[in-house]
Amino acid sequence: MSSSKALPSSTNSAAAIRTVDLAKSYGAASAPVHALRGVSVEVRRGERVALLGKSGSGKSTLLNILGGLDRPSSGSVEVEGRDLARMTADELARHRLATVGIIFQSFNLIPSRTALENVALPMVFAGRPRGQRRDAARRALEAVGLGQRLHHRPAELSGGEHQRVAIARALVNDPAVLLADEPTGNLDSATSAEVVALIAGHVRRHGTTLVLVTHDEELARACTERVLRLRDGQLIP
Repeated sequence: MSSSKALPSSTNSAAAIRTVDLAKSYGAASAPVHALRGVSVEVRRGERVALLGKSGSGKSTLLNILGGLDRPSSGSVEVEGRDLARMTADELARHRLATVGIIFQSFNLIPSRTALENVALPMVFAGRPRGQRRDAARRALEAVGLGQRLHHRPAELSGGEHQRVAIARALVNDPAVLLADEPTGNLDSATSAEVVALIAGHVRRHGTTLVLVTHDEELARACTERVLRLRDGQLIP
């Protein structure tokens, strides 16, 4: 990225994630839609946390802010000791490349690129040499059981394989924080169990902080240590 200065940092080094009175509103000032209303939460490094709530509760909005994909309307948000609200667009891009990995429900794979190329893409933006990109992408795909599918494009892969590619892409830069937004929402129950096992196994082995967005209570309890519940943009007991 074009900016080479250090990212803004905080003295709160014990927490991987910390928000204070976080709020997010959309729409006109005269009739705003309040997606988040004063959310204050702290997640320890290496902790596995689920965000549970119905559609429209604010789960994905909170995840997008933690991932640097959106900005809060007010309040503070720190990830790995860095204040995201103070970051420039370039710094947020580096945050997404180096600090967090994001697994989307919709996979977001590029149809014209192979599995290997899709996984290597974040490292292109990070400026890593071609050989390193290919080696790291291959290792990441082998780790999720796709070592024999490196050169297949998304149209040649099953839904479960799509999500495995998306997981490999999210993990290829070894992020400190993994954000997963309904990672099994488009999968059958058997494939969902395999995907959950992959995610849970990785975060336990590497001590990665996990924030899992889901509406599935069983999934939340299967691979996280703590459940946070959101309703109408607020944390509830």
